[in-house]
Amino acid sequence: MNKKSQMAIVIGIIAVILVIVFSSNMFYTVKPGERAIIFRKFTTGLDKEHIFKPGFHAIAPWNDFIKYTVREQSREETLDVLDKNGLTLNVDVFVRYNPIYERLGYLHENIGPNYVNVVVIPEVRSAVRRIMGKFAAEEIYSTKRAEVEKEIYDETELVLQNKDIDMQTLLIRSIKLPDQLKQAIETKLKQEQEALAYKFRLERENSEAERKRIEAEGIAKYNDILNRSLTDKILKQKGIDATVELSKSQNAKVVVIGSGKDGLPLILNNN
Repeated sequence: MNKKSQMAIVIGIIAVILVIVFSSNMFYTVKPGERAIIFRKFTTGLDKEHIFKPGFHAIAPWNDFIKYTVREQSREETLDVLDKNGLTLNVDVFVRYNPIYERLGYLHENIGPNYVNVVVIPEVRSAVRRIMGKFAAEEIYSTKRAEVEKEIYDETELVLQNKDIDMQTLLIRSIKLPDQLKQAIETKLKQEQEALAYKFRLERENSEAERKRIEAEGIAKYNDILNRSLTDKILKQKGIDATVELSKSQNAKVVVIGSGKDGLPLILNNN
């Protein structure tokens, strides 16, 4: 074996040793639900444009390979807020979010991996306190809860979008009021429901009374028209027609004697 071959073998062995030693800093696997960025210490610095997708990747051992979870994540926060009248409410808020993975380089540069505690939670808390401070406790608890929730969501979403974070959902899970205030609100709501029910019954009864009045007027008009149209001659003719029909019945035995009042025949049943 000549010296060149020996040198090649030595270099190969050294290369293998170096690969083994630095393999943990050279070979990376990006799993589904993850993305990664690279920081090149000695050349271009943080690469904000190239996002590493799921798969196997090899880099120079002196560069930093930074992975982020891009799946939707969630947090639940409980905080005390003041309504516009200074009453304290205990609110439970649920938020679901994820980083915008095309913007991971910018997120890493401006905020870093701890973006949830640095941006998401503080912004949610701030928006909840600011928006709820514009409403009375009674409104938040009953009639305007959906409006309050939407306003908090819209404001927080805009802020987080500008921070390269996508907020999927924001929900007010629960609102706890002082017992005395809660009881007063529930009593008021119950009274309002009873008043609405009474109003509905009253309107229904008035509608029924109106229907009967219209029906009675119709019957009265019908009778008036009928009375004016029935002359003596028409009534006599009706009586004659009825008598003729009755005389045709095989189940009736009748005897016609002279005439009755108004010149109509008298019909006597032989029974």
